[in-house]
Amino acid sequence: MFIVNPDPYLLPTFRISPFATSFLSENEKLPFDNFADTYLDNKFNKKQWVYTINGRQAIEQALKNYNLNPTDVVTILTTSGNKYISSCVTSSIEKFCQWNRELSADTKIIFVNHEFGYPFQQMEKLLALNIPIIEDCCTTFFSNDDNNKLGKYGDYAIYSLPKFFPIQVGGILVANNSKLLPPTDLINDEQKQYIQKVLSFHLKQENNLLSKRKENFNYAFNKFSNLGFTLRFETKATTVPSVLMLNNNAVVKDLNELKVHFANYGVQSSVFYGEEAFFIPNHQSLSFANIDYLYNCLVQFLKNQ
Repeated sequence: MFIVNPDPYLLPTFRISPFATSFLSENEKLPFDNFADTYLDNKFNKKQWVYTINGRQAIEQALKNYNLNPTDVVTILTTSGNKYISSCVTSSIEKFCQWNRELSADTKIIFVNHEFGYPFQQMEKLLALNIPIIEDCCTTFFSNDDNNKLGKYGDYAIYSLPKFFPIQVGGILVANNSKLLPPTDLINDEQKQYIQKVLSFHLKQENNLLSKRKENFNYAFNKFSNLGFTLRFETKATTVPSVLMLNNNAVVKDLNELKVHFANYGVQSSVFYGEEAFFIPNHQSLSFANIDYLYNCLVQFLKNQ
């Protein structure tokens, strides 16, 4: 049984990030470990990456190296081709220049957003244009494309650690093609030690982490598909989604109202604006009972819509 109308102060909290309140104390108790640095050296090549406080700082640091003028244009492309894009991206670009959503003669940089864990499928075609590329890999830390080159096509790649780990801060800026990097990490020593120990702990359990994410994704989709929803993106073996993104298929009459409803139940979610789709949390910190709760929230909404 789930309590559907508790006191507002007694609501549970389900975030898109795996972070939950319980990790405050769990992270604090972890011993210092810098295994993460070795892992990232192997993943990105030694001395080609730095820690940042978050993904936004990594984006801005990359853009600083292009001497952009206010009238220059950064073109944002996404896996889906949808016009949906986080304000974290657009507001960061606006500090330097303008942005648009289609390639043009004014495009100075192509910013490729690998959405929700799903790789952009035409990276080789973009490379042939000989325009600088920045890859937004914030939701694709564990995903890869068919060429095993995700994050290696562009001059820079951007990562956000809270998208995949129960951590409150942390980003990574990766430089490819001998591009410039800051001489040191863009965080203080205390922040760095926090990121190192938390990230190290979870990277050492990478196989279990990925197995649990896949198990939860399959369990959740099996339940929600019974209501008539389908997956928005094709999920391959090399894809590790950051959310459960579902096509609505006219099941829900008002997706904006559904978003409000989920929030009232303590669930972070959003509409995939521009399409009849929405997304909800799906990560390794969820139990099957948690997923059952998310499902029950939606069932309650459908009964009353």
